[in-house]
Amino acid sequence: MFKRINEDLKTALLRDPAARNKLEVLLAYPGIHALWNHRIAHFLWTHGLKLPARLFSEWSRTLTGIEIHPGATIGRRFFIDHGMAVVIGETTVIGDDVMLYHDVTLGSRGFAQGKRHPTIKDNVIIGAGARVLGDITIGEGCRIAANAVVTENIAAKTVEFFYQI
Repeated sequence: MFKRINEDLKTALLRDPAARNKLEVLLAYPGIHALWNHRIAHFLWTHGLKLPARLFSEWSRTLTGIEIHPGATIGRRFFIDHGMAVVIGETTVIGDDVMLYHDVTLGSRGFAQGKRHPTIKDNVIIGAGARVLGDITIGEGCRIAANAVVTENIAAKTVEFFYQI
């Protein structure tokens, strides 16, 4: 557990040039707090404690401004910079070394049961205000520009600048 916490702090220091030291990140970075709270909520969710998981995730959203459904799966070295208004849906799968900026939505496009949120592969960066919607896959190494709306799969190592509907 302490190795993961240290890894999260190091990731923030690497990803955010404004981060000066681990203590500052530990105390003042809501993206880190939301991630740690998500891990607790996800544990509860995967062990059949759905209501406590949802209540805990709602409490975390109130504190951090970042909404991560406890059913979402998140890889290692995940970082949310300026996290306010980030939304990550229930069936979202996020790989390793992914970075999101503020106001990103990883959401669904309908009310169907089953997988309805995006899969984000490793080493992806999603810019501020971007919307990635539906059961789609964002390939490894992609860069999605700020305010992009993505509703179709994106191949690995693609830089997405335009609205895609």
